[in-house]
Amino acid sequence: MSDMKIQQSLAEMQALATQAKGLEQTAEAGKYGDFADMLKQAIDGVNAQQIKAGELSEAFVRGEDVSLTDVVVAGQKSRIAFEAVKQVRNHVLEAYQEVSRMQI
Repeated sequence: MSDMKIQQSLAEMQALATQAKGLEQTAEAGKYGDFADMLKQAIDGVNAQQIKAGELSEAFVRGEDVSLTDVVVAGQKSRIAFEAVKQVRNHVLEAYQEVSRMQI
């Protein structure tokens, strides 16, 4: 996955975190549709990064023409993207719990 896709995924995740905290929705987040679609896109992007990192790793182990640097960088990008999604999930869960504790 290119750096541009990673930046786009991170921007989407930041928009999700902003929504979860109850702050104003950014204009960029509004163009993706509803919350579920945006979340699915972010998760699909992370999944694609993890698949790519796994494929590069397997290709390196098989002895194909893949540099170790590419394998390590892809693995780190995948790990960082996963951690970002996990943090967004935690914030969304916190927001949900806050709302569920509110008295009507």
